[in-house]
Parts: sequence; C-alpha cells; structure tokens
Amino acid sequence: MSSPLSTAVLPGWCDPAEMYVAGPGRDGDSFWLDAGPEAVSGWSWVGTGVPAGSPRGIVCDDDRADHPAGAAGPFRGGWIGWAGYDAGAERAGAPASHEQGPPERWLRVDRFLAFDHAERRVIVVAPADELGHAVAAAERWRAAARPVVATDAEPVAVRGRHDPAAYARLIGRCRDEIREGRAYQLCLTTRFETAASVDPVQAYLRLREATPSHHGGMIRIGDTALLSATPERFLEVSRGVVRTRPIKGTRPRGADPATDAALAAELRASEKEQAENVMIVDLMRNDLQRVCLPGSVAAERLLDVESYPAVHQLVSTVAGRLLPRVTMGALWDAAFPAGSMTGAPKLSAMQILHRLEEGPRGVFAGCFGWVGTDGAADLAMVIRSIVVHPDGAYVGAGGGITWGSVAADEVAEVGVKARGPLAALGAALPPGW
Repeated sequence: MSSPLSTAVLPGWCDPAEMYVAGPGRDGDSFWLDAGPEAVSGWSWVGTGVPAGSPRGIVCDDDRADHPAGAAGPFRGGWIGWAGYDAGAERAGAPASHEQGPPERWLRVDRFLAFDHAERRVIVVAPADELGHAVAAAERWRAAARPVVATDAEPVAVRGRHDPAAYARLIGRCRDEIREGRAYQLCLTTRFETAASVDPVQAYLRLREATPSHHGGMIRIGDTALLSATPERFLEVSRGVVRTRPIKGTRPRGADPATDAALAAELRASEKEQAENVMIVDLMRNDLQRVCLPGSVAAERLLDVESYPAVHQLVSTVAGRLLPRVTMGALWDAAFPAGSMTGAPKLSAMQILHRLEEGPRGVFAGCFGWVGTDGAADLAMVIRSIVVHPDGAYVGAGGGITWGSVAADEVAEVGVKARGPLAALGAALPPGW
C-alpha cells in the first residue's frame, strides 16, 4: 500500500454493471460484488486487484473504539476472492479430491468503486497519492459506459457427473449411513460440466437477470472466473460479532400467486425441511462456539422462509461474539466448510460424501467475498454458481439428505437449483433432472 486509502464521491449515479463492463471487466484480475439489479439498499463494489495470498492471518474485527466510519461502506480495502471446498475439507481432517489449479484465489484490493444503493452515491476509493488518477479512470469508464444487455446464449452441451438414477441410488446409500448412525444429515452433491468456451461477463449478466441475489458477484482471477447468484451468506464479521445464515429447505416458485403461496407454506410446514435446517443450525452453533465467548452463540432467527425469483428457501441465522484476537484462519478452521454443504456430524459427513460423490467439488460449496484489512468480512456460499475455467465451465448442485428424504423429491430439487446457472451457460438440464 503506497499510502492510506482516501475517498471521493463522483457526481450523480452510474450503474455498477455498466461501470464494470466499461472498465474493470476488461482486466483479467477484476471483481464485481453485486447487490443485484435495481437494488435499493446495500452496497456493490467494482474494481481490480493484484493476485495475493490468503487473508488467514488477519485478526477479526473486535469492535475497537477507533473503528473508522467507513465512507465507502463496510469494505475498506483488503482481499476479494474465493476458497474452494476440497482444501477446506482436507484441512478439517477429511479426505478430499483435488482439481488442477489453486484451491483458493484472492486479489489484494486498494483501488475500487463503492456503490451505495440506498443513497445513490458512487465513491472512488484509492490510496491518497493515487486518488486523482482513480477518479480520472472512473470518469473515463463512465464516459465509455453503455446500457448493458445480456446477449442470448449459444446452446452448449452439458454432461452430468451422475444421471438421475445414479443420484437416486446415492440417496439410498446416504439413508443407509444415517440408519447405521454414522450421520444425521448428508449434503449430497453432483456436477454438470461443459467443454464449451464461455464468456464469463455475458454468462454472469444472464445469471443475475434470471436469478438476482443480494450476494451476487463475479470474480475473475487469472484463468478462472466465479459467477454467483447465491442467496446464502456464510460468514459476516462486524464489530466483534460473527453471523452465519444457513439455508436448508427449497421449493420452486409457483406459476401463479395461489400456487406460489402454497409452495411457500408447504416449505414452512415440512417436518423434513425443519429437521434438516435445525440440524445445521445446531452444527453451526457448535462450530462458532469454538471461537466465540462462552454463552454468546445463539440462533437469532429460526426457520424463516425467504423468497427469490426462482425458489423459496428456509433460512436461519446464528450469531456469536468472537473471542479477542481471533484470526480469520481460526474462524475458517472452526466453521469451514459450511455445515449446510456437509451435513452432520461434519467430519463424518465429509468422509462419507467423499466416498459417495467420487469427485472434487472444486470452488463449488466453498465461499467467496471480501475480507477487510480492518478484520471485517462478508463471505457467501458458492451455490447457484458457475465456475469458468480454461477447459469449459461447471455448475454444482445438491441437497440435504435425511432419513425422511424421498429420492424423487431430492432429484427434482437438484434440477431446481441447477436450472438457472445452466440456462445462463446456454444449457438445458440433462434428461431426467
């Protein structure tokens, strides 16, 4: 860092999508953390960065009295990137498959645009001695910006790691493990892959248009890009408190208001979905207790139905006050991979899933977002996502299996979750899903 970060407010409002496409999106190492199309609250961040190591050594925000006000929102510079599932599982003591390429990638970021959707402000952030150049670059991007329209996707072929019948058989094996007492719940996943060349910017524009999310984003580092419309926040660290918002329980949206309301009510009343969600809440409470003050961890919200354009979800919130001087690495070691993507008990679940899935998850089921130099963080789950790499792209999907699971319903849930990301690639679900 050449000097402390400073800010300048641009006159008027400009759309984050237009600014990203006109400016940082042309750079190989860039990011767009996206509050969603037509957002009226929250923050988006757009910019570039330098590939860097993991922020594991950063001490979590401990609510210091001298905490800065944050003119550009909660992110005040730091790291933006992702951590994949497999390395996290291995660090937690489970066997893991690995793909070629780094298991996690981060950009060190000290120059970016912050978009305050509630106040309709655009803030330039840069080191003090570079702020003038950053403002000039932002004005050039705005002058070059044009309305952003997603192009129609060219059809591409995809193949599934499992066909529906094979996945259904794996559900049966999950139930065998549960019956034998080796797990209570297992998040069984699969993957859909294409070898086609993919334009990540256009694919993300299509994804956010079809399935907008408050924690969407596109991060491109080196030869890999992560495109996500995730609805699930994994870890938020702010003023000494850590929160996680596990999602377990999904229903599709209905074709008309009455059907839609009935599906939401069915999700809310489902004993199977409630049990699955509560199991993960208990697991996450146990994880956070390892790094939080005794007695401070609790469920703030339990079994709320949240509705998104494609799905209804059953969501809970668990929070705790962090112990002094806890690092991001210690927090990740306690909580990652997220229980919503493993099952319970976590280590046993990961061991079983490694044996059943017979392949890496890669970036899918990991987490992405930002970690600030001040110890704050906001990381979301890599679900409802596309990973673009030199040999094509893949989409992961899965669901929580309990003793009460019905194979046909679980197969259908995978299809509901994968359909949006695959459509953004130009692909249809393989037959049977």
